[in-house]
Amino acid sequence: MTHIENISKLFSKNFVENPLLETFDVGKINLPTGQIVACDPLITNDMKAFEKAFPKGEFPVLVHKERESNCIAYVEIVFKDAPVSEWKLATTEGQDIAELKGEEIFGYPVESGMGCLMDAETQDCLNHLEKRLFHRKGADFMGIYEEFFHEHFFDENGAIDQFAFLKPDEEKSGNIFAFETGYGEGFYASYIGFANDSEPVKIITEFIEIGS
Repeated sequence: MTHIENISKLFSKNFVENPLLETFDVGKINLPTGQIVACDPLITNDMKAFEKAFPKGEFPVLVHKERESNCIAYVEIVFKDAPVSEWKLATTEGQDIAELKGEEIFGYPVESGMGCLMDAETQDCLNHLEKRLFHRKGADFMGIYEEFFHEHFFDENGAIDQFAFLKPDEEKSGNIFAFETGYGEGFYASYIGFANDSEPVKIITEFIEIGS
């Protein structure tokens, strides 16, 4: 079975029926422009947005954990309540699915063990925040992870959560959904589920492939 066939079996309904997965409704992501970026924000701060334009506004985010490991297997944004009639691999500018062979995928690399989903405008805000902090702190600047992300995942007692919503600019509506990626480092693809009217119903990023 191919990745996309497996995604189709798991996620074409509005709920997931698989004893290996546990689903959590974790909050809402705000997409001011509908241009979605998926990346490891610590190594690819210039990642291109997906070619497909998504709806603008606030949308529910679901996290699907592998029960056995308690690791995040899939992250999902839901745009509307409708059946999915077709799944496609999400691509960015210049990527041609016809060029892929076998089980090859387009996706994004993770080296930090953390991934995120955000609007392209929010990515710009994150980059501006990093520059502002660097210029303000100079030699005391510890990097954007320590300065911005760390407190949402760790406190004095250790790890506090596997995911968080963060706002790099309080004056903008966009937020970042950041999370631990599966078992850690890797290369991860996203898939878009379309309704009969060719409008996106949801987008899924896969970190651990769970057989249906």
